[in-house]
Amino acid sequence: MEKLNEAEKLNEARKKINEIVRQMASLFEERMQAAKEIADYKKEHGLPIYDAAREQAVIERNKAFIKDYDVASYYVRFLDSVLAVSKQYQEHVISGAKIGYCGIEGAFANIAANRIFPYGRAIAFPDFRSAYEAVENGECDCCVLPVENSYAGEVGQVMDLMFSGSLYVNGIYTLRIAHNLLGVPGASLKNIKTVVSHPQAIAQCAEYIRKKGYKIVEYANTAMAAKAVKEANDPTIAAIASTETARLYGLEMLDHDVNESAVNSTRFAVFSRSENRKLSTSDGNFILMFTVKNEVGALAQALNVLGSYGFNMRALRSRPMKDLAWQYYFYIEAEGDETGRNGTDMLRHIALHCDKLKVVGHYSEEIILKEDDE
Repeated sequence: MEKLNEAEKLNEARKKINEIVRQMASLFEERMQAAKEIADYKKEHGLPIYDAAREQAVIERNKAFIKDYDVASYYVRFLDSVLAVSKQYQEHVISGAKIGYCGIEGAFANIAANRIFPYGRAIAFPDFRSAYEAVENGECDCCVLPVENSYAGEVGQVMDLMFSGSLYVNGIYTLRIAHNLLGVPGASLKNIKTVVSHPQAIAQCAEYIRKKGYKIVEYANTAMAAKAVKEANDPTIAAIASTETARLYGLEMLDHDVNESAVNSTRFAVFSRSENRKLSTSDGNFILMFTVKNEVGALAQALNVLGSYGFNMRALRSRPMKDLAWQYYFYIEAEGDETGRNGTDMLRHIALHCDKLKVVGHYSEEIILKEDDE
């Protein structure tokens, strides 16, 4: 009789599990449908799938519902697996998204695009404007363009596109730039006589080049320089480029980290046709661009408005306007949520001192990208 009761208990437990699994299957379909809607939103707004901060917040919030301490850690593992499956499904939905960039395969912009959108299809364009306009006309879903280098400063052409164009910035990413000396297989450091690279890369490695006494040849970007070295197959010529470019073109690293600054990095912005308003938060950042009225103190008054509403300005830059001599527009990055009531009041107040004012976009946090997978 006792064995029969044990068997009945086992059967009841199995029935209960079967019923729970049936309910979970239905809930799983609902969850994946919601994940698809999120994936569609991310594709439209040029957002990456992986959001570490949000995933951690989801786990912390949901594990609080578990009352049995003994199973809490297993529930965290369960959530991890659910999130992993959700990301895989979102990658399937977004797979093939067209990501524009300026340069050729192996250029730093290409590296950044592949790091941000590993499931997308990176498409090369000859210049910044072509990549930007490809998104405007729907040829690409989004584009990844450099906005600032820690050594050379802002990228003026991209800033001008931000001011005059129609796209929104929905993410800012920083890629550490490590320059290396690359030669053809069998080349030796002592035999190098000429280095080829992008002018900025050459400038960032100027002291190293001077000490070695190398002749300099400039190329449109570092990847093109590496490709030229490969095609020339000359052991006296070396390119200054990334380790990823070395692998791509079959070059050997003759010397590493030849740039003067160990903190050399470039900030890339993701541009899309739609503004990402849903993820705007109080701990986020937003970008303003504006021109001020031709009145005494207009710029100072505009900046004072920003501070008076409690927004911390992280960056302020000016650029000359192309169609008006000696006239300038201004670029601001600030912390906070400009979509809330306080932000709306701030924008209305600051507009009183401006001829033109636009919110270019906002992003929740700046993400650091690794140059390669080492």
